[in-house]
Amino acid sequence: MWWLKKGDFKMGAEWEQAHQLCQEDEGERTHDMVHALAHWIEGDMANRDYWYRRIQPWTRANTIPQEWKQLEQHLSGQ
Repeated sequence: MWWLKKGDFKMGAEWEQAHQLCQEDEGERTHDMVHALAHWIEGDMANRDYWYRRIQPWTRANTIPQEWKQLEQHLSGQ
């Protein structure tokens, strides 16, 4: 998740690192949550929606930065 923010929510080396980490632990809910966000950043909405269906129940935020913040709060237990 932190790689996505480090890359300013854009495609690039940081996105690739985040995506690789998500794939390594596919099926683990927190990794799947970040995986959905990664595909949103990528602009692959069909793939994004697939990952969001896998993590239900979850209410997606309206923007990528808001979603990142929502995930940060969720994962830190806030």
